[in-house]
Amino acid sequence: MRINQFVAQATGLSRRKADELIKIGSVKVNGEIANIGDTIEKESLVTLRDKKISLKHSRTILLNKPVGYVCSRDGQGSKTIYELIPKKYHDLKPIGRLDKDSSGLLLLSNDGELAQKLTHPKYQKSKVYLIRLNKPLLNNDMQLIKSGVMLSDGLSKLSLKGNGKDWQITMREGRNRQIRRTFNKLNYEVTKLHRIQFGSYKLLNQNVGSLSFL
Repeated sequence: MRINQFVAQATGLSRRKADELIKIGSVKVNGEIANIGDTIEKESLVTLRDKKISLKHSRTILLNKPVGYVCSRDGQGSKTIYELIPKKYHDLKPIGRLDKDSSGLLLLSNDGELAQKLTHPKYQKSKVYLIRLNKPLLNNDMQLIKSGVMLSDGLSKLSLKGNGKDWQITMREGRNRQIRRTFNKLNYEVTKLHRIQFGSYKLLNQNVGSLSFL
C-alpha cells in the first residue's frame, strides 16, 4: 500500500492532505521520514507527528438530512447534523455539504479515498436534486440555464427537466450554493432543494432524519 493511501485511511484525511504531511516530514515509517510514493508493508510502524497511526475500519453512512440543520460540528446557534447521529459516529466527516435550507442525501465517512473520488473535480461525479421555484420557469430562462449563467465564480451550466415550478437538476460541479445562485441571477427563488443522488449513491425510501449504513 502506498504511504499516502495508508495515512488517508488511518486519519480520514484526503490523499492530497496526506501528501502534504509526507512532504513536510510529518510521517515516518519504522522511524525513518517517509517520502511521497513510498510503499509500506503490513507490519510497518507508521507515525504521524511521532504518534502511531493504524488503519481504521472504513465506515460510511448515508443521512437523509432535514431542512434546518447545518453540516458542521459547531452550529453557532443552529442545529447540526451531529445531533441526528449516534456519538460513536461523530468522527465521520461530511463528503460535500448541503446548506441549512436544503435537504436530502448526505454522506459521512472516515474514508479519505472515497471522499476524494466523490468530490475532486477530475472525477466529475453527478449529483441530482429536486427543486421547487417560487414561480414557473420561463422557457427562455430554461434555455439560458442549460447554456450557462455567469456567476461571480464562473459560468454555471445545469441540466434540468421538468415544468412549471418543479424541476430535477443534474450537475457535476460542487460550488457553494450554485443552484440557488444560478436561479437567483434570473430572479427566481429556490424554495425547496432536495438531493436524491450523489455519484452511485441514491436516496430511496428513507425517512427524513434517518440513517443508512453502507
